[in-house]
Amino acid sequence: MLLKVRGRCLTTHVASTLQETKPMIRDEEYADIDWNNLGYGIIKTDYIYKAKCTPNNTFEQGEVSDYGNIELSPAAGVLNYGQGIFEGTKAFRGENGRILLFRPDQNAIRMQIGADRMCMQSPSFKQFVDAVKQTVIANKRWTFAHWKWAHIGCVSCCSREYTFLVYASPVGNYFKEGTKPLNLYVNTESHRATRGGTGGVKSITNYAPVLKAISSAKEQGFSDVVYLDSAHKKYIEEASCSNIFLVKGNVISTPATIGTILEGITRKSIIDIARDLGYKVEERLVAVDELLEADEIFTTGTAVSVATVGSVTYNDQRVEYKTGDELVSQKLYKTLVGIQVGKIEDKFNWVVEIKQRS
Repeated sequence: MLLKVRGRCLTTHVASTLQETKPMIRDEEYADIDWNNLGYGIIKTDYIYKAKCTPNNTFEQGEVSDYGNIELSPAAGVLNYGQGIFEGTKAFRGENGRILLFRPDQNAIRMQIGADRMCMQSPSFKQFVDAVKQTVIANKRWTFAHWKWAHIGCVSCCSREYTFLVYASPVGNYFKEGTKPLNLYVNTESHRATRGGTGGVKSITNYAPVLKAISSAKEQGFSDVVYLDSAHKKYIEEASCSNIFLVKGNVISTPATIGTILEGITRKSIIDIARDLGYKVEERLVAVDELLEADEIFTTGTAVSVATVGSVTYNDQRVEYKTGDELVSQKLYKTLVGIQVGKIEDKFNWVVEIKQRS
């Protein structure tokens, strides 16, 4: 398959990195943007990866093409029924210019699980990971500290056509507070998910319903919202964009993923790191009252990484927690990031280095 990109001809293959007749990557080592003030929005980069599902329910060989808008039928399932899923991961610039991915295999697996739940086709494990690698290489100049990635599967209900997209944007801190401790609000009325629903997969339908609760909380000066289970309104589930952890002595507790909570890849990684460092980790039902008695609270996610919580407000009662560099969350954060950027030994074999042609 031939693809013309800015006047250059290249060939893409599903199971390999980009092969091209002329250098496609732009000459600049880094894009000319203010890297110190990125925020967490979308910055248009250079290229996007696209692949469509064929009538026999397999994805064709994908193409890297110029970043731009996509065309959708007004009857598309993603617009009319919210039949869409996405994934997010980050690429990091390590020492000596190495470009590193963090556990993209887990995103591939989670997308397949989500696609099955949403009655959609998904790319193969191999194609997913390769598509991310191709997009990283094509957008190499946008890699400085780390990026946000989103992988989106859409469906048109008229033609049953699924499109797999990979795009990139450089990002800074997710919260406007930067790295300062978060102030969380426990919402007892709104619920992110219910038993039997789609809370356990990364469906696009999980996010818009909580926007009102987030907006209301932020107007009151809070960073984010913590949601309770819809059945009992007693057990904590997760925040709007991250999983939540409690620390009490040497024990770290986090809500079990029982269908209403997204099984975050950062969450899974932090659990493994914590156990390796000697902490006892419990995945279980966590009553909201336990928040008020914890020594320390933190959240995890691809966007937020590991974020320290400074206070939680529940039923008009505000509880403040200790902060500082000696926190358990800071130890976990430094270990995680050290692995992601290649400064700490990756004993878990999580990091994937993208080999670059000279």
